[in-house]
Amino acid sequence: MQFREEVYGICKIYHQAEDLHAQGIHVISVDEKTGIQALERIHPTHPAKPGQVERVEFEYERHGTQALIANFEVATGKVIFPTIQETRTEADFLAHIQQTVKSKPQDTWIFVADQLNTHKSASLVKWIAQECSVTEDLGEKGKAGILHNMASRTEFLQAQSHRIRFIYTPKHCSWLNQVEIWFSILSRRLLKRGHFESTEQLKTRILKFITFFNNTLAKPFRWTYIGKPLVV
Repeated sequence: MQFREEVYGICKIYHQAEDLHAQGIHVISVDEKTGIQALERIHPTHPAKPGQVERVEFEYERHGTQALIANFEVATGKVIFPTIQETRTEADFLAHIQQTVKSKPQDTWIFVADQLNTHKSASLVKWIAQECSVTEDLGEKGKAGILHNMASRTEFLQAQSHRIRFIYTPKHCSWLNQVEIWFSILSRRLLKRGHFESTEQLKTRILKFITFFNNTLAKPFRWTYIGKPLVV
C-alpha cells in the first residue's frame, strides 16, 4: 500500500507540473549519470552507405570519466543548470541544488530524486532548514533529532510545508524519475558513438548537446501512467 501511494504521489506531481510552473513552483527530476567515459576511437567511424551499415571502431583509448548531475524540468522538458565534473559527492550534490535554487531564490522547488544517501544528507537538511527559516533544533547526526538518521532526514526533506522539498522514488523504481528518460536520449544521440580526446572535450560536447536539446527538442514527456495498477 505504501509503495502504491508513493508511486501515485510522484505521478500526480508530474501531471500537475505545468499548472504548478505557472504559479512559480518548479518540479525538477534530478539524478546523476556517473562514469561517463571520454573514449577516443583509434580509427574514425565509417558512416552508413547504401547497402552498408555504419561501422564504428571497437578499439579506443580511455581519457578518464565525468559525472553529470542533471535537472529535468518536468513542465518544460528542458535540462537546466547541469553540473559536470569528476565527482558526485554529498558536497557536489548540495552545491548543485544550491545553484539551481539560486536561479529563482523566491520560488518553490520540488525535486524528485532516488534514495541515494547523498540525496538525504545532513548538509542538505541544514541548508534547507536555513533557506526555509526553520527554527526547530535539528539535533545531531547519529544521535538525536532531525539529523539523527536517514529516516528522520527523509521525513524532514519531504515536508510539504517547506519551500524547497524532495519527493523520493521507491527503491528499484528508477523508471519513475523522468531524468532517466533524458539520460537515455543523451546516450543514444551523443555518447554511444562519441569520439572524445579528453574529459574537457567530453564536458564541452555534453553542454553543447544540452543547449541543442533545449533549443530544438525539449518538450514535456507525455506521462500517461497514473500510479495505479492496470485493471485486468
